[in-house]
Amino acid sequence: MKAFEIENLKIAIVGAGYGGAAAAKALSLLGADVTVYEQAPALGEVGAGIGLRPATMARFRQWGIFDAIAKVSSPSDFFEILTATGEPIMKDTWPEAGAEKQTYLIHRGDFIAALTGVLPEGMVQLDHKLEKIEDKGDRSVLTFANGKTVEADLVVGADGIRSTVRKQLFSGKEPVFSGEHAYRAVISMDDAQGMVGDDNLRMYIGRGTKVYLLPLRHRNQLSFDITALNPDSAWAPAISSEDMVATVGGFDDRIVEITRGLDLKAVTIRSVWDIDPVDNWHTDSVVIVGDAAHSMLHHQGQGANSAIEDAGALADALAQAGSVKEALALFQATRKPVTDELQRISRQGWSEDEVNDVFPGQKPASQSPAARQEA
Repeated sequence: MKAFEIENLKIAIVGAGYGGAAAAKALSLLGADVTVYEQAPALGEVGAGIGLRPATMARFRQWGIFDAIAKVSSPSDFFEILTATGEPIMKDTWPEAGAEKQTYLIHRGDFIAALTGVLPEGMVQLDHKLEKIEDKGDRSVLTFANGKTVEADLVVGADGIRSTVRKQLFSGKEPVFSGEHAYRAVISMDDAQGMVGDDNLRMYIGRGTKVYLLPLRHRNQLSFDITALNPDSAWAPAISSEDMVATVGGFDDRIVEITRGLDLKAVTIRSVWDIDPVDNWHTDSVVIVGDAAHSMLHHQGQGANSAIEDAGALADALAQAGSVKEALALFQATRKPVTDELQRISRQGWSEDEVNDVFPGQKPASQSPAARQEA
C-alpha cells in the first residue's frame, strides 16, 4: 500500500503480549494509527526464560530496538541436548538469519517490558477485555467489557491461546491438552549446582521428561524448566514438591538437587496446551497472529519467535500489497505453511530417536553440519 494509505489506516490490536506489542511496533513504523487494547490492568509476564532466535533479533534490528532487547538478555552460541544423566545426544549452532547468528536468552517479564517500553506513551490501553467483535467487511467494531466501543480499518487479534477474536470469527475449536505439565522457576546461579558454565541452552531428556537449563547471566540467574507427562488437565494444577522431584528421578543428581531445593511458591505450574491448525486466519479487515492463530507446544521454543515473525510479515505484507484485503491474504500465505509445520513438529514425542527429526526442525539444509563440511 502507498504510504499515505497506510498513514490513514486505523489499526486496533487486541492483546499486548509478544505478538501484539511487536505488531504495534512494526505497524506504527509504517505510519499507521495504532492502538493496543490489553485486558489486564497492568502489563507483566509470568514464567521463566525463553530464547529469541537470530531471525527474531534481525527483526528487532530492522525496527531499531535491538539494543533495548539485547541489554536485558544473554547471547547464546549453541544449544545442546543430552540424556537424563548427561550423555551428549546432539549439539548445534542456531539457525542463522543474515548477520545474526546468536539466540538471545531472556526472562519473559524482561522481554514484554522491553517490547512495550519502545512503544509510544498511550499506545497501549489497559483494562480493555474484548467481549465482541463485529466484522463489517472493510472495517470492524470492537466492544469491550468496560463499555468502550472502537471502530477500526484493521483489527489484529493477538489475544492468545484462548483468543476471543479467533473464537468469534475463525474457529470454535477449544485448545488441546498435551498430556504434559510445565514447572518453571528462576533461580540464582549460586543454586545451580555448578551445572552452568556458559550462556548456552541445554536440555536433558529421559522417560517422557524434559529439563531445560536456560542461563540468564545478565541477571546472574538460571531459568529452570521441567516438562513432564501428567494427565491432570487443570490449567494451574496442584503439584507438591515431592511430585516434582519424582518427575526427575533418574536424572543427573544435580538436577534432582535443584528440583528438591525449589521454593514451590516461586514455581509457575501450568498444564501445557496448544491448538489445532486454524484453516483461515483473516477476513477483509481482521487477522489473527501469534498464539491466537497457531499456539504451539513449547518443545521447539518457537511460540514467541513465531509471534514476532508474524508481526514482521504482517507489516511487510501491508507495505507490499495494494489493499488491506490483499495484505492479509499475502500474510497468511507467507506465514501459515511455516507455523503449520512448527505446530506439527512441536507435537512430536521427543524420544532420543526423534531428536534429530524434530529439532531444530526449521533449520535450513544449507546450515546443516553436513552441508558445511561439503562446502
